[in-house]
Amino acid sequence: MSKIRRPFQVLSALAGIRPGRVWIVVSSVGVAGYFVGQYMTGTLQQLASDHVGLAPTYASKGILIEVVFYVHIIFGGIALTLGPFQFIDRIRRNHPAVHRMIGRGYVISVLVGSSAALIMSTVNSIGISGFIGFGTVAVLWAVFTVMGYRAIRRRDIDSHRAWMMRSFALTYAAVTLRLWLGVLIGVQIPFLGANSDFSTVFANAYAPLPYLAWIPNLIFAELLARRRGLPALRFSRPTVEASAT
Repeated sequence: MSKIRRPFQVLSALAGIRPGRVWIVVSSVGVAGYFVGQYMTGTLQQLASDHVGLAPTYASKGILIEVVFYVHIIFGGIALTLGPFQFIDRIRRNHPAVHRMIGRGYVISVLVGSSAALIMSTVNSIGISGFIGFGTVAVLWAVFTVMGYRAIRRRDIDSHRAWMMRSFALTYAAVTLRLWLGVLIGVQIPFLGANSDFSTVFANAYAPLPYLAWIPNLIFAELLARRRGLPALRFSRPTVEASAT
């Protein structure tokens, strides 16, 4: 375990950031590079014939969906790459212009990527459950990001930080989706028989991911925001006692 942790501790010391945040940076950039790179080796139809990632789901949906698919993976990949660097204190405090540049790139990437994700949710491989799960996260992804942008425009730094934590929690769903997928495939392996079909195993593992990929992330981000004393989500207007006149 110490050998595994040592590289993250070295990177943390060099970058001046916490080991946990190093993991977030490394996992985000790694998944973004892999996520985008695997679809740049051929057309969606060629990749579908080789059963690469999500290509079989979207290759047969027409040219519009194919364009939307590539828009999503490119801008989603940019958002996932830029996102972690918004939270590095050294950049935010010592290089505010760089922080603002990263933030603008992130906001634009999320708005484009979430719009494409919402369109893709209508033709996902799971049906209505996938549309509800993936469609909801696409909308919330955009809404939280816009709320964060509006907060910093009015100089409400605490609200800005809270909203951007929620926004990145949804961006990071690209990582947690793949982690959960591996876990849910792995737990089925001891129960597989000689004639087991991997497509069924994959389908079973993928079925809960429209929700499992992002809801725990969002809960964690909300708890973290509350722990740091940042404005919490409210689902109703706070009660205001009328003053005596």
